[in-house]
Amino acid sequence: MAMEAFHTLAAVGAPLDRANVDTEVIIPIARLIANKRGQFGPYCLEPWRVDANGEPDPSFFINDPRYRGARILVAGENFGCGSSREAAVWALWDLGIRVVIAESFGDIFRANCFQNGLLPITLPKADVVRLLDEITTAPEPLMVVDLASGRITTPLRGTIEFAIDAQRRDALLEGLDEVGMTLKLIGDIDAFERRDRIARPWAYTGLETRTA
Repeated sequence: MAMEAFHTLAAVGAPLDRANVDTEVIIPIARLIANKRGQFGPYCLEPWRVDANGEPDPSFFINDPRYRGARILVAGENFGCGSSREAAVWALWDLGIRVVIAESFGDIFRANCFQNGLLPITLPKADVVRLLDEITTAPEPLMVVDLASGRITTPLRGTIEFAIDAQRRDALLEGLDEVGMTLKLIGDIDAFERRDRIARPWAYTGLETRTA
């Protein structure tokens, strides 16, 4: 599946004021068995979106009309911890989320975000608290995330700056995963191989036969 480029997103922000959001909560393992990518949206954050009776919990953002259609999620520290399942990112994507803002992320989850076009933004706790407060109290929870400028416009029209590794930023702006970024260098790769075949012909002996 081709990765979507990310430039600027103006959308509803939703609050998930919880720390240590585990990938098992983002998408329970049982749902991975019976469903495929593109089908995980109804089960994203399932353990929290329904109450003990299996009914929608009106206090959870997914069921709150104020946050209907949210594409930006603001959460606490260590978001996406737990198992390394890439389907956690797929589930958020299927739910409509394109940006997750948190104090910190599970390392593998964060890498999976970049590989799938979902933007993970790390902010200091004070900025996260500010966003959570504005999302819940402003007349409308609308935000703007501009990747090129590294700037968030808050619901009360303030600004917060964020930083993303330049290579990751460029990959998102161009809609390229790591394979796509590597293929941009195919000319350099081919040139190196031609030089290397001359310098070390013994290293390529039988290679064509093995890879045919």
